[in-house]
Amino acid sequence: MAPPLGLVKRLFLASGSLSHTLTRSAFIARKPDYTKPNWGMVGLTFGTTVALWVLLFKQHNEDVMEYERRREEREKHDACTGCS
Repeated sequence: MAPPLGLVKRLFLASGSLSHTLTRSAFIARKPDYTKPNWGMVGLTFGTTVALWVLLFKQHNEDVMEYERRREEREKHDACTGCS
């Protein structure tokens, strides 16, 4: 059977490893500075957006080509059955 949660929590707090992870540091917990954008993340965001749009257009073109191919096959089949 698993030990009670309170016992495990007390052991971690006694060792000090959990208490450091639960505290917020002033060097990490700060408000974002909107005057200095993170250009790496901006580039990654726009790059991902462009890649997704390229994939969308590519898939759309493949779907249109497949639609036209099936439509031509259906028209040929309908024309052949109408003759006989």
